[in-house]
Amino acid sequence: MEKKLTLSLLPQKFGICHFEKKTPIPKWALEGEFFSITKTDQELSIVFPQEKIPAGVLYEPNWRAFRVEGIVEGIFAVGIIEALAKPLAETKSQSLISPLIKQTIFLLKRKI
Repeated sequence: MEKKLTLSLLPQKFGICHFEKKTPIPKWALEGEFFSITKTDQELSIVFPQEKIPAGVLYEPNWRAFRVEGIVEGIFAVGIIEALAKPLAETKSQSLISPLIKQTIFLLKRKI
């Protein structure tokens, strides 16, 4: 029997901010109930509530965040990412999945 996932839509829209790789993490990016910071050797990206992103910051707007409800058995929960990504691959949507220790959040942006 296949287990169904219950999703909750977070109320705010999010933006994905883009910074040069050597940019220090801004203080504002560490405040709030939900934010995600990813730094690689090529860039710094910050997911942050869109209405709180300071003027002048380059960002991709209108991402929506969904939370997978219930206990997810660690970041390697078998099938969670596939169950989320597979149906989205069949739509005209962009997605970003953040598997965390106690929950999974995914961001979705519908292409127009």
